[in-house]
Amino acid sequence: MSVQKLRVFVALEDSLDSETLREALPAGTPLRLVSLDEARDHTTVGLQEAADLVIVGCADDHELALQLIAAAAKQRNDRPVVALYSGSPNGFLERAFEAGADDLITLPQTAAQLSFALEKALARRRGNVPSRGVGEMVTVLGPKGGTGKTLTSCNVVVALALDGVSAVIVDLDLQFGDVGLALGLRPVRTIYDLAVSGGSLDGDKIDGFLADHPSGARALLAPLRPDQAAAVSVTFLRDVFDILRARYDVVVVDTPPAFTPEVIAAVDASSQLCVVGMLDALSLKDTKIGLETLAQMGYESEDVTLILNRADTSVGISDADVEQLLGRRPDVLVPSDRAIPRAITDGQPIVVAEPRSNAAKAFTTLARRYAAAQTEIVTNGNPNGAASGARRGVLRRKRS
Repeated sequence: MSVQKLRVFVALEDSLDSETLREALPAGTPLRLVSLDEARDHTTVGLQEAADLVIVGCADDHELALQLIAAAAKQRNDRPVVALYSGSPNGFLERAFEAGADDLITLPQTAAQLSFALEKALARRRGNVPSRGVGEMVTVLGPKGGTGKTLTSCNVVVALALDGVSAVIVDLDLQFGDVGLALGLRPVRTIYDLAVSGGSLDGDKIDGFLADHPSGARALLAPLRPDQAAAVSVTFLRDVFDILRARYDVVVVDTPPAFTPEVIAAVDASSQLCVVGMLDALSLKDTKIGLETLAQMGYESEDVTLILNRADTSVGISDADVEQLLGRRPDVLVPSDRAIPRAITDGQPIVVAEPRSNAAKAFTTLARRYAAAQTEIVTNGNPNGAASGARRGVLRRKRS
């Protein structure tokens, strides 16, 4: 581990082995190790606050561990809190991240594996995110199904590739993902296969599980069956996002119509968000709720691009009605086009099938917006992925 003077505070359930953890830390690391019950004592609060790294480990006592994670996260905003966990998850993973954990490591691990995992947690210290590289990551959201999230995601990633930008798409609709169908790609290897492949993750390994599109875009496709979704954990996804951002100019993430733990992990790892709606009353209502949810989670409107599909449909809703309902004007309007359904059936994005159409031009405009944002990060000379002013390499949710 690179930080030799690291001060570590560890609270472990009595049933967990502390020796492997001691071996994972550099020799001479100032370490305070207490039980979960002892960690609640007021005399340890100062030790927790002074620590550069807090580790909370449990197997059965979920509630106390979650309380300690939340307390440690609120104490300081500039140091990582890592949860160690042994046993059946039973929802603990999601609750740990909600409480404020930066990483969750499942046990057992060898000392070397644990050391590497802790190293990554330190590298992702808040306000200093070197592991994320300079790549943009755009998560495409839509609270309502059928608004065109996959259509948008696939056209954006292909338009980027056609412009010479290295781009990859991740299908995060783990039960019913359609990115492969929309791009005409055969799912020989999927994100499920990567998740169960075993061993450590690196860029070369992930590349071996990506499908290649003729445009040059690459794709990490969804599992073939809904039951395989359970193998794809939030911890695994965070590592995948980190590696892809360090390897590609732009990472596009297509999502299901819900704020699942996996989607929230993607949002937290993103540099920009894209919300897709459609010009009808039901979709606009759900889009408004989605924008409000992001605002409540602490994400600013300047980091959210709003897309309106079928924006020229005559349904009695004016541009002024849309702006009044959503509280803002859409950033990109995608008109209806009869060629889109035909292109989807043929497994071709509209930017390939009908590149001169108004719909293709709208998606190309959106893609170039993200390409320009990536270029801005590089030209600003910040290798950590954060640019000056309002631009940030990774969106950060405000702690309550």
